[in-house]
Amino acid sequence: MRDPVTQANVDHVSEGLDELYQVSQAVLSVTRQMSVRDVLQVIVRSARSLVGARYAALGVPDAGDSFAEFVVDGVSDAEWAAIGPLPRRHGMLAVLLNQGKPERLADIRKDPRFEGWPAAHPKMSHFLGVPVRDGDQVLGIIFAANKVSAAAEKRGFTERDEEILSLFAAHAAIALINARLYEHSRELSIIQERTRLARDLHDAVTQKLFSIRAHARAAAVLAAREPPDAKRVRAEIEVVGELGAEAHAELRAVIDGLAPPDLEAAGLAESLRRYAVLAGRAHGVPVAFTAACLPPLDSKAEAALYRVAQEALHNALRHAGAQRVAVRVGRRHGGLVLEVADDGVGFDPGDPEVRSRRLGLTSMEERARRLGGRLEIRSAPGAGTTVRLEAARG
Repeated sequence: MRDPVTQANVDHVSEGLDELYQVSQAVLSVTRQMSVRDVLQVIVRSARSLVGARYAALGVPDAGDSFAEFVVDGVSDAEWAAIGPLPRRHGMLAVLLNQGKPERLADIRKDPRFEGWPAAHPKMSHFLGVPVRDGDQVLGIIFAANKVSAAAEKRGFTERDEEILSLFAAHAAIALINARLYEHSRELSIIQERTRLARDLHDAVTQKLFSIRAHARAAAVLAAREPPDAKRVRAEIEVVGELGAEAHAELRAVIDGLAPPDLEAAGLAESLRRYAVLAGRAHGVPVAFTAACLPPLDSKAEAALYRVAQEALHNALRHAGAQRVAVRVGRRHGGLVLEVADDGVGFDPGDPEVRSRRLGLTSMEERARRLGGRLEIRSAPGAGTTVRLEAARG
């Protein structure tokens, strides 16, 4: 029979390992995120779970007396809207930011530093707050309130909860700094890419457009003569057509060479997810995104696939009148498959007049052919649209 003291030690070690495992998993979840907003949301959700809290929040201070970011978990959207504007840096929030050390309270309402909350704010008692620090600088504060379980609610947050949350906050600080650096590098990449694009457009297209205008004016002058010089007019118009075709080809080459600035860094699936989410928010249409493991792709194949998805999503959000859009990308028979489906008004893909108005369809088909794949468009009036691309591995 095992000695009770020994068994207690074993149980204590086991409990400690389990807690460390939970912290490790939470840290991994945070470090997988790239954007600052995503990092903040995962930090808050993980912090709440680690200490078994009913509510959790993270505030990142701004340059004034408020917060640049304030993310909550455990509060519904309706409850959050009812609370009102972002809190100011006062009361216990100011204490955590100014002193930069943990605070654990049996009842925040009884602390003399507490300054109240809006009428719609959830009622909180037990309180645990820790700073997110980079050296001497406080990047933000994580706080949790009210234990979830009835038994834990009686005793409140423990010293062990404070240790766990402080440990997690130290790792969260690194993830937050990395996310900020990544977003800054993205901004620089975008600026550099815009500069390159402007230069390429000038070099490749501007001279052609200048020539087109010159020949078009010459044709107009010749046509206005009495009698018109029909032969020379026709010759000038033919030159305009040739120059226009060359300008179009060069412009297409510039566009094809313009890979999304974050595609290489974030990967195809994550870049598509971000674009889908942002595009959906911009148009007020929910976009569901799912991605499975993709086969290895070269940079040209990734860029082409991204552009097809971008065009299909653009059509769904701008022209389909859709209420919902779903984007899916994954592996099929060793190759890849991309599908963008909407519940919009639909159209007849075989109608030449419709196709002439939807130049994006031709562009998507051309990109699919370059990938060695096939683009299928399933749609009918009133039945929504599904754009599906299947291609061999790029």
